[in-house]
Amino acid sequence: MRTPTAFACFSLSLLSLFCPSEAIPAAKASPVADNTPESVLSGNRRAIYLAAFEQHTLHTYALAGLTTSGLPLDVYRQALMGYYQLQKRGLANPAKQTLTIIDFNRSSRQKRLWVIDLQKSQVVHHSLVAHGINTGEEFAQAFSNRVGSEMSSLGFYVTSHTYTGKHGLSLKLRGVDPNYNTNAASRAVVVHGAEYVCEKFVQQHGRLGRSQGCPALPMKESSAIIRTIQDGTVLFAHAPASVRYDSDWLDLDPALQAFAQVKGLN
Repeated sequence: MRTPTAFACFSLSLLSLFCPSEAIPAAKASPVADNTPESVLSGNRRAIYLAAFEQHTLHTYALAGLTTSGLPLDVYRQALMGYYQLQKRGLANPAKQTLTIIDFNRSSRQKRLWVIDLQKSQVVHHSLVAHGINTGEEFAQAFSNRVGSEMSSLGFYVTSHTYTGKHGLSLKLRGVDPNYNTNAASRAVVVHGAEYVCEKFVQQHGRLGRSQGCPALPMKESSAIIRTIQDGTVLFAHAPASVRYDSDWLDLDPALQAFAQVKGLN
């Protein structure tokens, strides 16, 4: 039988088969200065939690069919790190084990939004999604949390309630990533449908249409997606490779502790 440390190394070796070489360092280590009991893990316990988390990540990634969907394993891994911390802190609805991921490293011509049922390890929606008009043309390149920027914002969100506005059924978002998206409400950054989010627009213009910063969806799919992710689910907007994203939600030790608590490993 492998020791926990050896199994952790084995899991990370498997992870490297799916991820680019820079994927693993994307997860931050906990700050040394933070010596609260909740943020400190002993070597053995950390190895056990890490091995379990990496195994879970690999298993659910494969089980959900994400290996052929275009979603990189390292992006999925980061999304899970934030998801479990938000669950542990009571910021996400535990009754809805739904995770939405937007990968802004992909062209707007490609489907780059995934809605994953984590309980069933199943992708329930895979869709086009727009970025802000000042974020870029075909590719998303610049992001802002500033009111009036008309740019997309990165990081972790928790979905709120729906309403009917000028775009029809829409979904409010709460940004929970300081310095990245906490002005989402005051900027009216919401999930909604838009006519410019469609394959026809891509064929005519060589890129998807753009929003004022909202993650706009195809009109034919928006209502179903909104109903699936409303009321306290986690949404993660992943940064492109050229943009720095340094979030506390990606601190490794708190993420491992949150995973262990949610999974009953404590």
